[in-house]
Amino acid sequence: MLYFHWIFILLYVLIVVASMLAVLMDNRQPAKTMAWVLVLVFLPVVGIILYFFFGQNTRKEKLISENSLDQLTKRTMFEYVEQKNLVIPDEHRTLIKQFTLQNWAFPFKDNAVSIFTDGYQMFHALLRDIAHAKHHIHIDTYIFADDELGNLIADALIDRATQGVEVRVIYDDVGCWKVDTDFYERMREAGIDVHAFMPVKFPAFTSKVNYRNHRKIYVIDGQTGYIGGMNIATRYVKGRTAKQAPTPWRDTHLRLQGPAVYGLQRAFLVDWYFVDRTLITNRSYYPSISHHSTTNDCLIQTVTSSPITSWPDIMQGYVRILLEAKSYVYIETPYFLPTEPVLFAMQTAVLSGVDVRLMIPFRTDTQLAQWASRTYVRQAAEAGVKVYLYQAGFNHSKLLVSDDNLCTCGSTNVDFRSFENNFEGNAFIYDRDMALRMRDVFEQDTTRSLLYDDLQQKWRPAFVERLWESVVRLLSPLL
Repeated sequence: MLYFHWIFILLYVLIVVASMLAVLMDNRQPAKTMAWVLVLVFLPVVGIILYFFFGQNTRKEKLISENSLDQLTKRTMFEYVEQKNLVIPDEHRTLIKQFTLQNWAFPFKDNAVSIFTDGYQMFHALLRDIAHAKHHIHIDTYIFADDELGNLIADALIDRATQGVEVRVIYDDVGCWKVDTDFYERMREAGIDVHAFMPVKFPAFTSKVNYRNHRKIYVIDGQTGYIGGMNIATRYVKGRTAKQAPTPWRDTHLRLQGPAVYGLQRAFLVDWYFVDRTLITNRSYYPSISHHSTTNDCLIQTVTSSPITSWPDIMQGYVRILLEAKSYVYIETPYFLPTEPVLFAMQTAVLSGVDVRLMIPFRTDTQLAQWASRTYVRQAAEAGVKVYLYQAGFNHSKLLVSDDNLCTCGSTNVDFRSFENNFEGNAFIYDRDMALRMRDVFEQDTTRSLLYDDLQQKWRPAFVERLWESVVRLLSPLL
C-alpha cells in the first residue's frame, strides 16, 4: 500500500510538471501563464481538473484540413469574383481586406436586411421561410430547446423533410445538455440529419467542454439566411421565469437576402464538415447571383471565429473598429468581460475623442458574470465610456454600430469566452442606411436604460463587495 501511495504521488507530480511545461510552451501572455502555473501548484488535484477542462490551448489544432477548407471556400470565392461593379469603401478597406485574407470572409453587395428585436416577429418570419423551403434548410444553433417554440420549429422542419426538402441541424452538446435525446431522435426518424457539435464524451472530448459552438445561423435554400443572438427557445418570446433572471428577453437578429447568404452557407457547411465529415460543395447550395433581385451597395461579410483558427478574428475586428472610429462606437452586449486588447482599444478610442457607448443589462442571468463585469465597467467608465444599464428585461443583444457607416450583429459577446473559446459568427455590414437603422435600435434601447454615472451617485460598493468582485474577476476567462 505504501508503494501505491508513492507511485500515486510520483504520477501526480509528473502530470503537474507536464501540464506546466505545456502552459509555458504555449507562449501565452505572461499573466495567463503565471495564473495557470499558480493554479497547478497551489490547487492540488483541482488545478489539474481545471486545466484539463478549461486550460488547454486549441488555437494551433488543425481539426479541419486546409484542403477541406479550400474545398468548402471555393464556391463563395467563385461567386465573389463574379460580382460586377463591386466598390469597397475606402474608410473600411483595411478591415474588409483583413477579414478576407485571414478569415476567407468575402464581401458581397446587393443585399436586403431585416432587423428583428422581437422574438415573435423573428420566429414568425423564420417559420414562414421554412414553410416555403424547396431544396434545403440548414440550422446551426447553440440551443435547440425541447419547449413550445422548439417543438413548433421541429414540427415545421419535419413537415418539410417529409416533402423531400433536405434538412440539416447542428446543436451544441453543452448548450443543450438539459434536452432529452428523444427530442432529436423524433427529427432523425423523420429524415432530418441531426448532429451534436463536439459532444462531451469521456475521455476523448472531455477536454473540449470549454469550446462550444455559440453560433445562431439559419439558411433556407441558399437564398435567405438568419444570423444574430436568438437561439431556438421559448425564452426569446416569453422570457424566463427563473427568479434570478429578468423578463422579457430582448435580442437582435438579422434576416439576410442576397449574395451575403453565401457567407452564412459557407459558415454552416464548414461546421457540417466538422460534425459529419461530409464535404458539401454542390452549386445547388449557392444559387447564382442572377437569382437575387436586389441591387444596392449594402456590403456584407460573414465573419466567423473559433478556438482552432490561427487568430481571434472577430476580436481583432472589434479592436480595429474602435481604433479607426472617427466619431462614435455604440456597443450592446449581455456580458461585459472584455479581453485586454478590447478594453484597451475602448479606452484609447475615448481618450482620442471618440464617443464610445456601452449597453449592458441592469441584471444578467448569471450572478458570477455580473459580479466580475462590474470591475470592467468601472474601468471603462473611468476612461470616459458612457455606460447604459438596460432595465426593460434581459438584453441579450450583441451589436456594434460606428460612424453611421458600419455595423455588426451576431452571436459574439464582449467577453473572453466569445472572443477566445467559442465558435462564433457575425455579419459585418458596410452601409449607411443599415448603420443608421442599427443606431436607431441602440438609441431606442437607451430610453429603457439607466446611465451608470447617474447610478453611481446612489451605488458605491463597500470595500468587501469590491474585493469579492475583484476575486471573481479572476474567473473571467471561464464565465
